[in-house]
Amino acid sequence: MLLLKPGCECCDRDLPPDSRDAMICSFECTFCMQCVMEKLHGICPNCGGNFAPRPLRPAAKLERFPASGARVFKPQGCAA
Repeated sequence: MLLLKPGCECCDRDLPPDSRDAMICSFECTFCMQCVMEKLHGICPNCGGNFAPRPLRPAAKLERFPASGARVFKPQGCAA
């Protein structure tokens, strides 16, 4: 099950579970679409992989399977 991390690792923008702007790599590194496109050029700075839109968890499932509250913020690895 995906963690659904709560924010962008580059800019710390909030990415709630229903955000259509959340992008993830195969290791679930999480970034906003703007950082992926403008700063990272589609390549994860942590693993070198590509990104895909993060799936949306149905609201009815969030109560039993909540999103992660653990925030990861590493702006030093996201320089343009």
